[in-house]
Amino acid sequence: MSAPRLRHIEWTVAALLLAVLALDLAFPLPQPTADSPTLTVLAADGTPLRSWASDDGAQRKPTTPEAVSPRYLEALLHYEDRWFHWHPGVNPVALARAAWQWARHGRIVSGGSTLTMQVARLVDDKATGRSIPAKLRQIARALQLELHLSKHEILSLYLNLAPMGGPLEGVETASRAYLGKSAAELSQAEAALLVALPQSPTRLRPDRAVAAAQAARDKVLTRMQTLGVWSAADVADAKLERVFAPPLRARWLAPLAAERLRQQVRRAGRSEAVIQTTLDAGLQARLEQLLADRLNSLPEHVSMAALVVDNRTLEVRGYVGSADFTDTRRGAHMDMVRAHRSPGSTLKPFLYGMALDEGLIHSESLLIDAPQNFGGYAPGNFQTDFSGPVSVSEALQRSLNVPAVDLLERLGAERFAGRLRNAGQRLRMPANAAPNLSLILGGGSTSLEELVGAYTALARGGVSGKPRLTPADPTQETRLMSEGAAFIVREILENGGRPGSPFREGTQRVAWKTGTSFGFRDAWALGVTDRYTFGVWVGRPDGTPNPGHFGANTSAPLLRDIAAALGPAESRQQLGPRHQPASVSTVAICWPLGTAAAATPPGHCLQRRTAWALDGAVPPTLPDRLQPTSLVQAVWTQGQQRVRPDCAPDAARTEAVRWPTLLGPFLDAAQLDPTERLPWAPGCAPRALSAQALRIVGLEPGTVLRPTPGQAAVTLRLQAIGAQQGVSWLLDGTLAGSSDTAGTVQTLTLRQPGPHALTALDGRGRWARVGFELQPGQTPPPRHAALP
Repeated sequence: MSAPRLRHIEWTVAALLLAVLALDLAFPLPQPTADSPTLTVLAADGTPLRSWASDDGAQRKPTTPEAVSPRYLEALLHYEDRWFHWHPGVNPVALARAAWQWARHGRIVSGGSTLTMQVARLVDDKATGRSIPAKLRQIARALQLELHLSKHEILSLYLNLAPMGGPLEGVETASRAYLGKSAAELSQAEAALLVALPQSPTRLRPDRAVAAAQAARDKVLTRMQTLGVWSAADVADAKLERVFAPPLRARWLAPLAAERLRQQVRRAGRSEAVIQTTLDAGLQARLEQLLADRLNSLPEHVSMAALVVDNRTLEVRGYVGSADFTDTRRGAHMDMVRAHRSPGSTLKPFLYGMALDEGLIHSESLLIDAPQNFGGYAPGNFQTDFSGPVSVSEALQRSLNVPAVDLLERLGAERFAGRLRNAGQRLRMPANAAPNLSLILGGGSTSLEELVGAYTALARGGVSGKPRLTPADPTQETRLMSEGAAFIVREILENGGRPGSPFREGTQRVAWKTGTSFGFRDAWALGVTDRYTFGVWVGRPDGTPNPGHFGANTSAPLLRDIAAALGPAESRQQLGPRHQPASVSTVAICWPLGTAAAATPPGHCLQRRTAWALDGAVPPTLPDRLQPTSLVQAVWTQGQQRVRPDCAPDAARTEAVRWPTLLGPFLDAAQLDPTERLPWAPGCAPRALSAQALRIVGLEPGTVLRPTPGQAAVTLRLQAIGAQQGVSWLLDGTLAGSSDTAGTVQTLTLRQPGPHALTALDGRGRWARVGFELQPGQTPPPRHAALP
């Protein structure tokens, strides 16, 4: 070839290259959007919990060819583009075949598209469609892609941008959404399904068009067998797999926890594609199912919330902010894990723990469960009845209100609230009011998250912590009570706090406490095991009362189900002694003094009990509010009678123990000191006893009452003569009425037949009791009945 002709060819090639470069510069390749992923919140093991579309409206999770199952890559390349690694972006043979078919049929039968051309359609909206101009644009863009990108980069773009139905883009996103697994774990049938899906993403969606999706999948499987890539046996087995995918939203887990984290990222001004949580995907699914299973037993506007925290790390393992995220009637999008509500009685364990640390009580200290007035605040119990003398263990386990208010007044409401606040348990008072005695019965407000965080102290040696929802959250811990106090309170909540008492509920050890706010608005249950602390809230998100639903009958059963769902290896332990701190010991104590039996004179130990003591301290019974003198008093006797020393100078002086004044109506004679049981000598009784006696008017001892015919009840008008500082009326130990003014007439309606005891108790601890009987009413004969 001559030199001039060679130079002519070189100039021609150079001109063509310059033309290509000029066209490339004039029509730059659109910027691919595979690097604009959706925001995805993940469980601890990487399971997606919830995703949000990216700025362009798509949901995608970035991946690479190395992170995708080899089965999928095999099916994709053999079904879509066997010559992908060898052609320059277009396949001349396929294009020629497509052109011949167009010329023969007058329309496009097959497009001859390569994977690179499909990527060209995905990055350039004007290159879509089956028209000739669109095809030419695809070819040009495909050549551009091959010029700028490697085969690995082009394949990565396809894996991330391929349309998969609805807002889903990319194989990893589709695999997670439809199949609930990573694209790295695809079976042959699943790989074939995801290869077929981009052919017609709307028509072949497996969550909407099962039959069409399965037919398209089987077509891919047949092609793989025909090409000899997969064996006939493997393809036959793959075709047996049923195509099924639940609705996309049904795949969401912990949607409110995920939304909470998304809002945190937004407020912080961060842009993140993935948020890692501490949630256990399996436990989360079980937790949500447990709540969903109970919805049919609750009114239509009632919701539930639950939280599970790992005691070792304070990581949140389960988080359900609402019972049904799709039911707007139940406040679907209100996160009740964080909502501020009245905690009812759930704060009582912390009060008793602090009182133990202050040396005010031991586990069997004598407390008073009787009507009391604390500066105008007169609390009652949930069941309105009173038990008289109770121990700390009984008062806490039965959640009695009056003993708790009594103890809080001695500890100090401000001090109690401050200690809780320092431990992350902030109590919010109505209208910024100062903490008061109502706190212990739910007078403030807190959240389920804060409660669970505080309850972790019972399993963590008295150190509470803030629940951690992400691995990046810092560990925040505060000592709420001593290790010994936490041990004693937990023992009480598990088995009544009686040392040596066997635990008789299988192998499961759960310390649990319920609570109900005023007006049945909130029902709570909190549980603690060695591994987990968990809590439940039930109520209406709008704060409307929910009569008949309270902690014991609504939340506690759900709490027990959650304890079982945690698994035997995690929520249970074998029977046997738990590690007992060195600061805790068992000691025999005496009632009513509350002192150690070894240090109590034999005649002063009316009842003997075994208690947990902290740091070797055995505090005596709290001072009697009405008679603050010692419970050990001087007594004078003459023969078998009690006397006053001024009227019987030769009387013998001895000592006797008395019970706190308010317990008088609840004690039998057998419970009193033997000396106190002696009758008073005539004319030598205390003057105050006769001058200030309290007497019930309106009902005589031994009266037999009968309703009038046709009635089932008897109404009495009663009065307590000689009462001071108000009167509480107890019918068989249950509060039946009260008045703040002495002498007020009390109306009492009786319905239950049988023997009864009516007690009037005034504010100074004096009381009077009347025994009577109510007989059943007689049903009148029918109006037209024949006379005998």
